[in-house]
Amino acid sequence: MIIVPEQPAAPPPPSPHTPRSLIVTFYGAYGRHVPGPVPVAELIRLLGALGVDAPSVRSSVSRLKRRGLLLPARTTTGAAGYALSPEARQLLRDMDRRVHAAGSPADEGWVLAVFSVPESERQKRHLLRSRLAGLGFGTASPGVWIAPARLHEEARRTLRRLGLETYVDLFRGEHLGFVPTATVVTRWWDLPAIAREHEAFLARHAPALRAWQARPDTPAEEAYRDYLRALDSWRLLPYADPGLPSALLPPDWPGGRAAEVFHALRTRLRDAGATFAGVPPASGGPAPVGGTPAARDGGDGEEPAGGEG
Repeated sequence: MIIVPEQPAAPPPPSPHTPRSLIVTFYGAYGRHVPGPVPVAELIRLLGALGVDAPSVRSSVSRLKRRGLLLPARTTTGAAGYALSPEARQLLRDMDRRVHAAGSPADEGWVLAVFSVPESERQKRHLLRSRLAGLGFGTASPGVWIAPARLHEEARRTLRRLGLETYVDLFRGEHLGFVPTATVVTRWWDLPAIAREHEAFLARHAPALRAWQARPDTPAEEAYRDYLRALDSWRLLPYADPGLPSALLPPDWPGGRAAEVFHALRTRLRDAGATFAGVPPASGGPAPVGGTPAARDGGDGEEPAGGEG
């Protein structure tokens, strides 16, 4: 059992959860394991357990449908429902690799994205920057973005999906100097801001883990509610945080503690929540993936995967 130390008394940060984000999180955790489309009435029931009213569910589903992430379909009984599009399923698979990663990543070098976009296409330049940031890339210099090398395949898929590959060259390599790598990463990423996001996750969800550790039972609806809220918060962090090797991070880095809290909540709650969601417990989410969430409400048609998208 993970012992979550008591933190100094402080009010938890405001809830980040929005109806659209919670719907994406529900499909990532449970909805994609439902055989066939999820009926609208069931979406309303399941989001209602998270405090989302029916009009907000319908409005958010409509937006996800317009982005091509949800497809309208009928269940075997003829009820109206929504299924994930193939694009959404790929985005969720990419998210799995980050959200359910375990352990500190190895140092495998870097991937560089070097791009040039004509001034006449400045909107594409904005889109390109927002998507690279959303994938966890940092800025090495104007027009040169950098990330751990293990992210190159996801970056390649995302840039092709958005039709941006003609503006970008991807390179893989090492940092050879002259400033120590542990120093220069503080220029490439805003590590204090990322640390604050981890601390906010801990402030919001470590108390929930302590409460679950103190009780012997795991009621299905409560487990569903706490797991979905934790996942909804957590799935953003592996995109804001590029997952640097521990040797490049400050010694008091809170990312490991935040990951421990999330994975402990997942282990305790996911399968019980699956019962409430009406899917088999073994389908309550993907198995942890070794090696490595996700715009909340932003644009660019990339709802399940990081940054603004």
